[in-house]
Amino acid sequence: MRLLSKIDCEWEGLSPTYRLYINDELFSERTWVWEGQYLVEELQVEAEPNTYKLRYELVPPCLAELKIGDLTVDYGPAEIIDNTTFRITDETV
Repeated sequence: MRLLSKIDCEWEGLSPTYRLYINDELFSERTWVWEGQYLVEELQVEAEPNTYKLRYELVPPCLAELKIGDLTVDYGPAEIIDNTTFRITDETV
């Protein structure tokens, strides 16, 4: 399944790096390089039916704030619980 979310970042100094975890597993690490615009994060997840939690974490040192919004399912058997939680459903039911 594929998830989309909008990410915006405000920072001072060097471009910040952030990590994205699904549950407690590191899913990706990126360095923010866009100024004045948001990023549409595309997450392709292949996992068993279950509920999963997204967590974004800034990597120190940084003077930054991430704003995450509009989590949506773009493709596949899943539903959004809230802006940080999604559930993969069983396709065969």
